[in-house]
Amino acid sequence: MSKKIIVTGGSGMVGQGFKDFDNIILTSSADCDLTNQVRVESLFRSLVKYHEIEGVIHLAAKVGGVKGNTDYVGDYFYDNIMMNTNVLHACHKNNINNVISLLSTCVYPEHADFPLTEDQIHEGKPHKSNFGYAYSKRMLDVHSRAYRQQYNRNYITAIPNNLYGPNDMFDLENGHVIPSVIRKIWEAKQTGIPPIFWGDGTPLREFTYSEDIAPILIFLLENYSSPHPINIGNVNEYTISSVVSKISKHLDYNGDVVWDDNYPSGIFRKPSSINKLVNLGWDINNYTPLNDGLKSTCEWFKKEYPNVRGV
Repeated sequence: MSKKIIVTGGSGMVGQGFKDFDNIILTSSADCDLTNQVRVESLFRSLVKYHEIEGVIHLAAKVGGVKGNTDYVGDYFYDNIMMNTNVLHACHKNNINNVISLLSTCVYPEHADFPLTEDQIHEGKPHKSNFGYAYSKRMLDVHSRAYRQQYNRNYITAIPNNLYGPNDMFDLENGHVIPSVIRKIWEAKQTGIPPIFWGDGTPLREFTYSEDIAPILIFLLENYSSPHPINIGNVNEYTISSVVSKISKHLDYNGDVVWDDNYPSGIFRKPSSINKLVNLGWDINNYTPLNDGLKSTCEWFKKEYPNVRGV
């Protein structure tokens, strides 16, 4: 692209996947508190003044695991609803016509049909464990469609599944599956104390390497215009226990692991459909195989630990 693309959340895991792209302006919390409307509008006004802006990729969010979403449900709703509202409105006020915002599979109803298809998003309540975050993301979809309808803006939303990769959040209480497993196994290797994982390891999950997301979002900016969200995650399923085994291998951990079935395993599977993305022309062979992505992530973690987010 010859024109500039603004990326919010540029210092985060997905945002860092854009660092080698041309004509990208990465912004982060160091540049602006996105919950502050005045500062957001000032930032976007300045960027539009000095650059020819093609569009915005909105990644910034307050994210966390089940515990964080449960303990701080109000904070997760407030921070995300304010960030999303301010960014979209600033884009509109500065006449930025193309915006793509990242949602999350948590927007899907707790009792959605499988595979998860985009038409089901508003067809029931999200899971109670993260309803604040889920509703803030649903409203980002509603806000995007509202500006499309009233102002003819090409504001679209995309839904990844479980993301992992370098620059992830490795917080044991608030981190997601893969970063939590990586840290537990690495620290078990240092201490000799077997890591403990919830449930029995049998549930199936889909995982997408974070650096695969940037080219997909650029592709969508150029090829997708619809009021409806679009799933963008790798749909290959793996058991949690197989992920633990792969990570143990990459971290050279040969010790025991403990599965504590006193804790819930979670829903057995929640597969999603990417038929819309494939029909648009995206090649599923562009996704990084899980083993390759885990190897790269573990190598990065070993090099950076303990100077990683969440530790």
